[in-house]
Amino acid sequence: MEIAEHIDALHRQGERLADAAERAGLDAAVPPCPPWLVKDLLRHTGYIHRWAARHITECPASVIDGSSETDILRAGAPDPELLAWFRAGHAALVETLATADPAVEYATFMAAPSPLAFWTRRQAHETAIHRADAESASGAVPEYPPDFAADGIDELIMGFGRRRKYQPGSAGDGSRLHVLAADTGDAWLIEAHQGRLQPRRDTDPGTGGAEGAGCTVSGPASGVYLFLWNRADAAPARVTVGGDPALPASWQASVRVRWG
Repeated sequence: MEIAEHIDALHRQGERLADAAERAGLDAAVPPCPPWLVKDLLRHTGYIHRWAARHITECPASVIDGSSETDILRAGAPDPELLAWFRAGHAALVETLATADPAVEYATFMAAPSPLAFWTRRQAHETAIHRADAESASGAVPEYPPDFAADGIDELIMGFGRRRKYQPGSAGDGSRLHVLAADTGDAWLIEAHQGRLQPRRDTDPGTGGAEGAGCTVSGPASGVYLFLWNRADAAPARVTVGGDPALPASWQASVRVRWG
C-alpha cells in the first residue's frame, strides 16, 4: 500500500474507533485487553497518536521515550471530554502525516521504504486493531478491506515477527507455520530456528509453499488479521487452522504486541 492509502485508512479507522467507543460507552469492558474499559482504550490510543505525531514534527534521531502505561491511563482528558480529546488527537495525526515532507528523516523502529512510510503504515494498523477492541466492547467483529488486512498481516509477520522481544525461544525450533489470506492470495511462511522466528513471504503459494508446514492458518484476510493479532478466535474470524494447533498458539503467545 502507498503512503496516501495508509493515511486514508488511518482516517477511516480512527473515526470508526471513536464511533464504536461512543456506542459502547466509556465504562464498557474491552474483552481482548483485560482489564481495560473503553475509556482506557481511548486514552491509550489517543496518547499513541500524539506520540507518533511528535516523530514527524520533532524529527528525532531515536525513537522518543514514551510514558508508562500506568501514566498513560491516568492522563488524557476527563471522561466527559475524552471522546473529543481522542478525535482531536487523531485528526491532528492525520493532518501531520498528510502534510509531512516525504524526504525528511526521523526515527523508526522497523524497516520501511522511508520514515513517513513507516509511521503512516504503523499508525493505520495501530488504529485499525484498536478499532477492533472498541467494536468488541459491543460484541462486534469488524470487517476490513482485504488488501488493507493483508498489509497488516504482512506488517505483523515481517515486521514485529522479526523483533527479538517477540521470539518464542528454542522450544519452538523446527516448527513451520504457513499463513494464507485466501481472498488476496498473499501467503507467508514462519519457521523457528535457534529460538528465533524466520518469516518470509511465500511468493508462489500455489506451487506447494505450504509443503512441510506443521500447520496452516487460512481464511479471509480480515479474519486472519484479527486472529494473528489476538483479536478474534478462529471461528468468529472465519479462519481455518489445519495441522498442529500448538504452532499458531505459540505464535499468538510470543508475538503479543504491547506498549513499552
